[in-house]
Amino acid sequence: MARPETVPTTTPCRVELARLLLHDVEKQSSELDSTRRSHAKLPWIWLLLALWLCALPAFATPRIGVMTMAPGELFWERFGHNAIVVDDPAAPSPVSYNFGSFDPGEPGFVGRFVRGEMRYALVALPAEQDLETYRREGRGVRVQWLDLTAAQAQALSAALAENAKPENARYRYDYFLDNCSTRVRDAIDKALGGRLRSQLSAGSHGNSFRSEATRLTKPALWMWLGFDIGFGPLADRAMSLWEEAYVPRRLADSLREIKLADGRPLVSSEQQILPHRIAAEPDESPRAWWPYALAGLAIAAAILWAGRRRPRAVAALALPFWLLCALLGGLLSFLWGFTDHWAGWRNANLLLLSPLCLLLLPGAWRLLRGGDSGAFFRGVLALVAIGAALALFWYWLPVAPQQNLRWIALLLPLHLGLWSVFGTQRSLAAAAR
Repeated sequence: MARPETVPTTTPCRVELARLLLHDVEKQSSELDSTRRSHAKLPWIWLLLALWLCALPAFATPRIGVMTMAPGELFWERFGHNAIVVDDPAAPSPVSYNFGSFDPGEPGFVGRFVRGEMRYALVALPAEQDLETYRREGRGVRVQWLDLTAAQAQALSAALAENAKPENARYRYDYFLDNCSTRVRDAIDKALGGRLRSQLSAGSHGNSFRSEATRLTKPALWMWLGFDIGFGPLADRAMSLWEEAYVPRRLADSLREIKLADGRPLVSSEQQILPHRIAAEPDESPRAWWPYALAGLAIAAAILWAGRRRPRAVAALALPFWLLCALLGGLLSFLWGFTDHWAGWRNANLLLLSPLCLLLLPGAWRLLRGGDSGAFFRGVLALVAIGAALALFWYWLPVAPQQNLRWIALLLPLHLGLWSVFGTQRSLAAAAR
């Protein structure tokens, strides 16, 4: 397969130059052999020069670049990707060092995924082979060539080759702190002697782990909901530019701003290797909380109105709502108590999606059949409503700020409305009076 024209190499031209020089040596040798024996050593000088040119790539400095791949359409492609490309003149083709390899078929993969104990690996493969995947998917790829010294480039190339050995390739994956993009960042920072980290740690765009994750997953509603509901306050602190590099595009943006010790930019040039043919990466578009508040108040008003006229219909709708709250609350509790998904710990949405809602289902079923819901049901319903109200109080406390106002605005009116209808009534018949 032909190599992309945008990934330069000097090896073929050196070989061609050597071939022409050897042809010239043979021609001169045949002409001078019989008449100018005193100059017999000249062709050997040309021959040695040709051999030196052939061997020159072995001593040339590798060229280092960062390839950034635009997001794809599958859920694991939503954040984009990147890799380090090493264009070594001594090698037959550029090599892509890709930290994003995983095997879903390996034993225990699903369990480790659920527990947040994923294992990824670094793979080294021809850059053209790596690019072919993104070409088929229609994802754009840009490469940023880095202005490294010969020693830095050679050290980085050697470190990547050592890291890619099977015994060294695997690593414990973290979606935000240790992923395929942060590994690229760390490798470059090490080659620069810590210069990358020193310049990026002090700056910030004010983005958080939540804001970037929800931005990138906005086209996939189920992913957006999962991140926004499932993240706790640990995902809401403002990231430094160093931390923001967990997103490949953010790392590429930061690399453009890095200056070397003498003031030169780290990125010497950029090239578009593959065009982007699918939907572009979403830009920032903050979601306002007030539409959620309007929806919550409207639904609560409908509950109060129908609760006096069609209480059985309200109970029929409340039952699946409470079941959904119980299931989501159970999932949030599991993430906090039994996994390493730290972004989901201490989630205040547990007050809005309480697992206690599971205890409301028997009473709701009795209400549907026209019976008494029971004192236990009414007590649990009051606890659920109080918990939802506490979520609003907790939001305003500076202890562990969590960006969940939209969900408070939507769900708090629903819980209060249901408590108002069923919390003090013994049966549907009483609710209808």
